[in-house]
Amino acid sequence: MKNLIYFLSVTFLFSCKNPQQNATENLNDSPEIATDSIEDFREFKVLDSKYITKSSIWENLNKDLVGFTEDIYNDLKPLILEQDIPSLQKHIKNGDLSYEMLTKFYLYRIRKFDRENSLSLNSVISLNPNVISESKQKDIDLKNRMLKHPIFGMPILLKDNVNTSGMPTTAGAVALKNNQTDDAFIVERLKNKGALILGKANLSEWAYFFCGDCPSGYSAIGGQTLNPYGRRIIDSGGSSSGSGVAVAANFSVAAVGSETSGSILSPSSKNSIVGLKPTIGLLSRGGIVPISSTLDTPGPMTKNVTDNSIMLDAMLGYDEKDSKAIEMDLNGNMYSDLNLDALKGKRFGAFKRLLEDSLYVKAIADLKVKGAIIFEIDEEEMKLPEFRRLLNLDMKIDLPIYLSKYGNKDLVIKSVEDVVDFNKKDSLKIMPYGQRLFNGIVADIATEEEFLKIKNTLKTNGRAYFNIPMEAHKLDGFLSINNYHAGFAAVAEYPALTIPMGYTNEGVPEGLTFIGKPLSEKLLLGWAYAYEQTSKKRKSPKNYN
Repeated sequence: MKNLIYFLSVTFLFSCKNPQQNATENLNDSPEIATDSIEDFREFKVLDSKYITKSSIWENLNKDLVGFTEDIYNDLKPLILEQDIPSLQKHIKNGDLSYEMLTKFYLYRIRKFDRENSLSLNSVISLNPNVISESKQKDIDLKNRMLKHPIFGMPILLKDNVNTSGMPTTAGAVALKNNQTDDAFIVERLKNKGALILGKANLSEWAYFFCGDCPSGYSAIGGQTLNPYGRRIIDSGGSSSGSGVAVAANFSVAAVGSETSGSILSPSSKNSIVGLKPTIGLLSRGGIVPISSTLDTPGPMTKNVTDNSIMLDAMLGYDEKDSKAIEMDLNGNMYSDLNLDALKGKRFGAFKRLLEDSLYVKAIADLKVKGAIIFEIDEEEMKLPEFRRLLNLDMKIDLPIYLSKYGNKDLVIKSVEDVVDFNKKDSLKIMPYGQRLFNGIVADIATEEEFLKIKNTLKTNGRAYFNIPMEAHKLDGFLSINNYHAGFAAVAEYPALTIPMGYTNEGVPEGLTFIGKPLSEKLLLGWAYAYEQTSKKRKSPKNYN
């Protein structure tokens, strides 16, 4: 691929094409770091889906939007666009807004902008046919003082690898187009707190661990997701492409993404939103189409840090069926202690080779203003050997487990091999970019001992990459850009949060990424909040206001 930015958007795949390369190579050649480039993506083989249309998405909802006019939509804009959850709840409490009107507003925007027009983004795959009636019930419940959590009544989009009743969970793949399921564990948590599931967001097919030679944001079911800051010009990032784009374009209050290595960080940074990849096991993976039980995690994607903390809190819960589930005493919630002094006296490692980026340098200056102490550090000479094999070997085991435990019982596919064979039936429509990575999964084999050694080596190297400088300088965390260190954070099982830090001269969004020790999510959110309130870098995409 000649588009260097593509290699950095590899999302689930590793946030780099070749993670075995040395992490201290030249800036322009590194697998973890690339200079931003802009390219017209007219080389896309497919833009619009061949399996869904605007009319098919809306056939069950158009009647419920009768009477919601352009005038009503415009009157509601100041109350909703770019507002955080506490502000929305305040407007509703004051009687200026309702959950029904909030839901209709987002639906109207999706219908107006998302598909089959000159501004289309292809970010939404399906919509909850009952969401308007459910929003009306939330208004009734609110009158009866049943508000359980700040997420109550908030319309949320889910990446379409997260099981949700009433809508198929496709992972963007034709083989799963009829995968009707029960709710994933985190969806149960969201609904229990009162969230409204608005619909499902497009994604890079099979979370970008499928074709190997396709653009991020493409799936056979959803078509090509496009970035609202530069349609067909700026990469959407992936694999949580639709989640990132939809949040950036104000199509929902927030969205759920998922990450193996970069899949939340990449689209969040590329769409100028806040994305959190939590410690693996903090949030349940039950009922989410997998790549790797070793590295997978869902996470919140939002326009601001406050909403991110509320979303994370709403999804928390111990899933005893998840092999990596962490049971912990949170000692309060994730959203109530955000404050402007969170950076004061905190010690961060800033990677020297990133200092060529002027936005990164400015972000560091803003952190210093808030009292942060910065150490410019060289990176440890660590490699990530056989990263792809870890994903191959995990998915070969984990996908059949998902299909048997959480998938629809009528699905004819039971394994990766079955998917490969299924796709050959109509390759031009089902896999226009091929299925090179799935072929690699089928071909890969390893003994149990070999597999364990791969896992242990990667985790050891990832931890050392961060722990050596952390101990040497008594660091609280690290500062990165976008998903540049997603591979190391993934194998170390360190949480990472990216937040808008500005735009290049060409208008490409960039994110400042905080990386911390396991289970330091509350600290990450606090640091990001203090930075956000100081810098205020996010700007909504101008054509979608």
